[in-house]
Amino acid sequence: MHNEGRLTSILPVLGVRTEEQAYQALAAVLRLKLVDLAKSHIDVSMLEHFPLKLVHRYEVFPLGTDDHGSLMVATSNPLKFHALDAVSAATAKPVIPVVALPAELGKLIKSHFGVGAETIEGLMAQVTDDMGVEVLEDLDFEQGGDAQLAQEASVVRLVNEILTEAVEVRASDIHIEARETGMRIRYRIDGVLQTQPMPPEINRFQSAIVSRLKIMSRLNIAEKRIPQDGRIKLKVSGREIDLRLSIIPMLHGEGIVMRILDKDRMDFTLRGIGMDEDIYAQFGKLIKQPHGIVLVTGPTGSGKTTTLYSALNEIKDEATKIITNGRPD
Repeated sequence: MHNEGRLTSILPVLGVRTEEQAYQALAAVLRLKLVDLAKSHIDVSMLEHFPLKLVHRYEVFPLGTDDHGSLMVATSNPLKFHALDAVSAATAKPVIPVVALPAELGKLIKSHFGVGAETIEGLMAQVTDDMGVEVLEDLDFEQGGDAQLAQEASVVRLVNEILTEAVEVRASDIHIEARETGMRIRYRIDGVLQTQPMPPEINRFQSAIVSRLKIMSRLNIAEKRIPQDGRIKLKVSGREIDLRLSIIPMLHGEGIVMRILDKDRMDFTLRGIGMDEDIYAQFGKLIKQPHGIVLVTGPTGSGKTTTLYSALNEIKDEATKIITNGRPD
């Protein structure tokens, strides 16, 4: 029907401008209902007996039953008939499909099942699917038990899901915290920490997740008693992402804080960070001096890294040698 379950690639052919209009047209042609999931009543009791693997494998979500006992299922691809047949066979109910926008459907699935639920349910047969995350630097790791577990396809996929979700929601930080009751993952979005819904089974992967992130950032996976700092360079969905990672020993395990730097979504220019004209002129003279030191201080999220990146871009040219974090540029 369309590329990767979306209609955006053929909007001009359909004579519409937005994805919502495209799905409205699709629903009208198929004589189906287009639902606004944000305003729809969800019968959560349906989830108790609905196979989780169907939700993630076919990207469907049960909304409830009608007066005749038929199961209403939200889908963004009503032409995927084999998916609807699978749902009907698994639930022993007739299925009535309703059309939903992919973004709304994905948000609904994550809100009820959490990031990584598909992986934890064991749907890792497709080991070639890496969620569009590519590590841009070679990894070195020992062949110990922790290292081997961290390199399992299921753990790699799970970590990739956590990172991808954080980038998609424009989080600035990822906090993975070890608590007595289990692991908690929080994203800092617009300056506010928000706890992410996670299936309780994720706790069994806590050690493996930490080890995987240590391997990606070239840290010592055997060292669990002292803090460690590292850096990961990724390509997520075609965009280059820098992660600064700090691992902190805690009472119930190791905690991780990751700062996300999405280069493609940031304007790394001194003009772009909003300096007043007089400060811009003064700061511009300072960074062009042949020697000296500039201290950039401030609380978390105040723009220290952005300021430094912008300053380096300001003075970077073919005649200048720049080294940051021991890496020449």
